[in-house]
Amino acid sequence: MLMIKKSTMKYLKLLYVQVLVGITLGIFIGWLFPGFHPVAKIINDLFINMIKMIIAPVIFFTVVLGITGAGDLKKVGRVGGKGLLYFEILTTIAISFGLLTANFIRPGAGISPVQSSTGTSFSSTHIQNFDWTEFIVHIVPSNIVKAFADGDIIQILFFGILFSFALKGLGTQSVSITGIFEKLNKVMFNMLHIIMKVSPVGAFGGMAYTIGKFGFISLIALGKLLLTFYLTGLIFIFILLNLIMKYYGLSLWKLLIYIKEEILIVFGSSSSEPVLPNIIEKLATAGCDRSVVGLIVPTGYSFNLDGSSIYLSMSVVFLAQVFNVPLSMGQQIGIMAILMITSKGAAGVTGSGFLVLSSTMVALKVIPLEGLALLIGVDRFMSQGRALINVIGNSVATIVIAKSENAVNIAQYKELVEKQRVVH
Repeated sequence: MLMIKKSTMKYLKLLYVQVLVGITLGIFIGWLFPGFHPVAKIINDLFINMIKMIIAPVIFFTVVLGITGAGDLKKVGRVGGKGLLYFEILTTIAISFGLLTANFIRPGAGISPVQSSTGTSFSSTHIQNFDWTEFIVHIVPSNIVKAFADGDIIQILFFGILFSFALKGLGTQSVSITGIFEKLNKVMFNMLHIIMKVSPVGAFGGMAYTIGKFGFISLIALGKLLLTFYLTGLIFIFILLNLIMKYYGLSLWKLLIYIKEEILIVFGSSSSEPVLPNIIEKLATAGCDRSVVGLIVPTGYSFNLDGSSIYLSMSVVFLAQVFNVPLSMGQQIGIMAILMITSKGAAGVTGSGFLVLSSTMVALKVIPLEGLALLIGVDRFMSQGRALINVIGNSVATIVIAKSENAVNIAQYKELVEKQRVVH
């Protein structure tokens, strides 16, 4: 009995076990006490805000230290170019996956086009088209203090890259500044380690809010759409991403085990933001060059949204099926073309999923916008899947691009990821 207790206590000290317990408790509390959901939302928001407060400095210091330590600025440009090309290819494939599975399984067939379980309906007056050209202009911050205050990843990334080039131009005079930045970066990650101790509580709040607020009824009503979406996500991860990792002689499964805490936190909080600093730290610790990690991870959070791409393409076809609107091959190619651009601009914009989705529907001019109300009841559940696929996709992207640049310490990577040795 004593041995069993010791063994149990040993496992309960592991972060991923604590997060799993938090998620499980959250599901039961949300189910049994749905009135608790406003408090649960406060708990979840507090945890996410604690992470958000360090995201901006972590991205900035990681980018600056990575680029200034890279040695060759041509390498930085090459890595950035490879990253953007990879992102475009993968998100286009993700869009194709969403279209193919939605056409094959037809999750919208037989669903009555009425308002959602939340009683919300949409009309054209509620929808504003997404302007991707405005997003491109938005990349360059007009006020860097505001960019840091808002935690705008793309603007911070742009400023960080420009700052790095300017700092590198100082030559030996930059040594004292980079030394200070290295110390400050260590402080930020020490703060992260402190915050992560309460991540099980944050995951509990996230799940209790989701179940308490939206319940299981919405899952039943649109269960076919949810199952189709998650099935597509699993195929994308375990077939496509797995094949990419195998091509580079690496194990996807071992990587997923390595980032299991982050996966559980994302699932509990329904957001990928809380684990951004963790992913940066873990991939760098695993032997990936910091200049690659510093560029690819933050950029991927804006331009490599595989989960969001699957969701967007699938949702358009789903709503077309609900309203019995047949989409021709040309129209579906049009959906791909539109989403290849607008899905990249979804990052950092409130309500971006519905904004991009509505823009696509407006461009097609055949699907009533009122159909968006159907998706509200399950959007929180789908956001969990979107965030999970996005995080896993960005982790794979970083490793693949680092490997293609010979910027991975393979011995270190295999020791930490492939063999799963614990480092203190």
